[in-house]
Amino acid sequence: MGHAGESAVERTLGSLRAIDAVAPSDASVPHPSAPPVGPPPGLFGPQVPAPVATQPGPDEAPRTLEDLYREHRMRFVRLAVLLVDDPATAEDVVQEAFTGLHRHWSRLRDEHAALGYLRTAVVNGSRSVLRRRRTAREYTPPHTADARSAESLAMLSAEHQAVVSALGKLPRRQREVLVLRYYGGLSEAEIAEATGISKGTVKSTASRGLEAIGKLVGGV
Repeated sequence: MGHAGESAVERTLGSLRAIDAVAPSDASVPHPSAPPVGPPPGLFGPQVPAPVATQPGPDEAPRTLEDLYREHRMRFVRLAVLLVDDPATAEDVVQEAFTGLHRHWSRLRDEHAALGYLRTAVVNGSRSVLRRRRTAREYTPPHTADARSAESLAMLSAEHQAVVSALGKLPRRQREVLVLRYYGGLSEAEIAEATGISKGTVKSTASRGLEAIGKLVGGV
C-alpha cells in the first residue's frame, strides 16, 4: 500500500499523519463538554523506569511510564477519535488503555511492547464503545457529525474532511485497518497483532476499505 501506484485516497489518508505531526504532542482535542484531562488517578506513583531492551547511556535517565504518557497520549487520542468519532469518548478510551498499561507494566519487556499494548487496548476499547452504541441503538451519536467537522477536522482541507468523514461510514474492521495503516503508520504485521486478524485479512480489508472510500468521496 502507498507507493508508486497508490490512489488519490491513499495519498490523502497518508498525508493525515504528516498534518498531525505539526501539532504539539501535548495539545488537546477540543470539545466544549470535555472535562480537563490528566493522568488517571494513581497512575504515576514512584517513577518506575520503562522496561527497555538496551541499557540507557551514562547520562540518559531510564524511560518511565509518565514519559510514555506525555509523549504518546495525544497521538493515541487522535487515533481513537478516528475510530469512535467523539473526542470525549476517545479521551476515555485512551485513559483506560494507560490504566491497563500501568497494571501490566512489570510484564512488558521494552518500550516497543508497551506501545503495542496501548495500540491493542485502544482498538479493543474503541470496539467496546461501538458495541455499546449498537446495543443501545445509538451507533451514530447525534453530535458525531457536528463534533467531527467543527472541531476534530477544523484545520483540514475539504479533501481531507471528505476522506475522514468517509472513514466513519465504513464497517468497523475496514476503518480500524485503514486508520492504523495510514494514521498510525503501522505495518501489516503490526495491524494484524493489534486487531487480532491475519496479515492476509489486513491486506484484503484495506483494499476493500480504500475502494469503499473512493466510492463515497467520488474519487478524491
